[in-house]
Amino acid sequence: MGILNTLLRAVTWWNGQTLNTQFYTWRRGVKVGEDAQGNAFYTTKDGKRRWVIFNGEVEASRISPDWHGWLHHTFKDTPKDKPMVHKAWEKPHQENLTGTALAYAPAGSIRRAQPAARKDYEPWTPE
Repeated sequence: MGILNTLLRAVTWWNGQTLNTQFYTWRRGVKVGEDAQGNAFYTTKDGKRRWVIFNGEVEASRISPDWHGWLHHTFKDTPKDKPMVHKAWEKPHQENLTGTALAYAPAGSIRRAQPAARKDYEPWTPE
């Protein structure tokens, strides 16, 4: 099973970092920090390239706005060095739940366990 996992890592990116990314990170990467979900953030020694190694599923929405800004060179300092100030009304970061069991379902949705009765709809029945 170990050989199969190694082959999968060599050709797929959705199972975690590929072998090339792991080798590049080992050779040129400098770890600058981790977020609350365990994702590791790296940069090159000269600071020109920045990347993330996901802890678990590779999903871009799992990166918080603080680290997203750092990855895209919007912020020079990492959130570890200079954390963003969040307003009291801001909700905490949450990944995109579309396609999961925790995705939003409106009151009348058939995906809900107890869908609400619809009073604004009458089905047509042929006579």
